[in-house]
Amino acid sequence: MSVPENGKSLVGLAAEDEVALCWLTVDGRLLGIDTRQIREVLGPRTVQAVPLAPAFIAGVLAYRGEVLTAVSLRCLLDLPSHSQESCVLVLDGGGNPFALVVDRVGGVVEIDVKSLVATSATLGTGSKALFCGAYRTPEGLLVQLDTNRLRPEHLSETGLLERETAGERGR
Repeated sequence: MSVPENGKSLVGLAAEDEVALCWLTVDGRLLGIDTRQIREVLGPRTVQAVPLAPAFIAGVLAYRGEVLTAVSLRCLLDLPSHSQESCVLVLDGGGNPFALVVDRVGGVVEIDVKSLVATSATLGTGSKALFCGAYRTPEGLLVQLDTNRLRPEHLSETGLLERETAGERGR
């Protein structure tokens, strides 16, 4: 991985053989999102809960005159909630932006696309559907999130709604 020395944004600058990922962590897991899919990193924000919403909907929040649905990555990964402060990213949703709540946001790294490996078989079926691959890095395996599948309107494709309906998930 290489961090730019000139301090310039990597958005749109990665060569064809490299991908620029914003790395983040959830429960100590190293994850990445293509920087071209991120509108803004908001940092810690208060998310307003929505009664009767599926558990993976953390709530809603105000963003530049809009109200965004906030998705809890911890919940999607079937991890328990925690009392520590979380960070919020605003992701492009094909004209329908949404927020993603994660434990911590790191920085941007360039990764050689040749280091792409298949997504781990240890991930659950629903969780595995959220990833589009993983990259070997000196720091460990960085799993890339599929932002299209994280969109609130696409989460039913992961099977999470069916698990909740069956009573397998709690808030």
